[in-house]
Amino acid sequence: MTEKSTVKEIEERFDQDVTRFSNLDTGQQTTLDALFNMELITDGIAAVYPELKRVLDIGCGAGNYPVKLAHKVSGFDCTLVDLSQPMLDKAKERVQEMTSGEVECVKGDFRTVDLTANSYDVIIATAVLHHLRDDQDWEEAFQKLYGLLKEGGSIWIFDLVIHDHEAIQNLVYKNHYGAYLTSLKDESYRDHVFAYIEKEDTPRSVNYQLDLLKKVGFKSVDVLHKKFNFASFVAFKSGSKAS
Repeated sequence: MTEKSTVKEIEERFDQDVTRFSNLDTGQQTTLDALFNMELITDGIAAVYPELKRVLDIGCGAGNYPVKLAHKVSGFDCTLVDLSQPMLDKAKERVQEMTSGEVECVKGDFRTVDLTANSYDVIIATAVLHHLRDDQDWEEAFQKLYGLLKEGGSIWIFDLVIHDHEAIQNLVYKNHYGAYLTSLKDESYRDHVFAYIEKEDTPRSVNYQLDLLKKVGFKSVDVLHKKFNFASFVAFKSGSKAS
């Protein structure tokens, strides 16, 4: 098994990629249905929380999701967490232009940074959880995220996923996703993307994550969209929205 990237190595890679990830046409190109899911998730948040107060975006990158959300809900406070300071700087610049609320930046790993429990209406976690490692890491991370939400709060996830059956994983990932990556450029580009996924990422299946969300206390979970090896889903801390 390939030795995985350290948190520092992941931070350094993203430090060099701010411009690309600030552009929705280039920063999301390896991710299937990226723009569709961004609209779907931000539409969902706006529908559930028309008077949204506090948002936490973990692994916020250049701030694409809260920027999009601010077109649909006004005046919310936003806490941005990311390993990369250049990403945080760009995200704060972009988000602050879009909301009259307070925008706070926290540099570091969401698993270890100091955040206030029971204080967020919404957590956005897009293209970040696949960096988690073993089962203990996944469970402890989900427990922390659960504890950060208010009652009625929710977490909205969009990420790379795997399939538990090996033959289906090979079909979906190597064949279908591989063909998509090749269509973006060529086979060497496909191999490059596969190599850094193998180096950096440890994704889990949708069922694994939905079951774990329930295990740590979420009362309602639902799949929003899935295409091949990318999926979006939502989990609520209780049956009613936060107030």
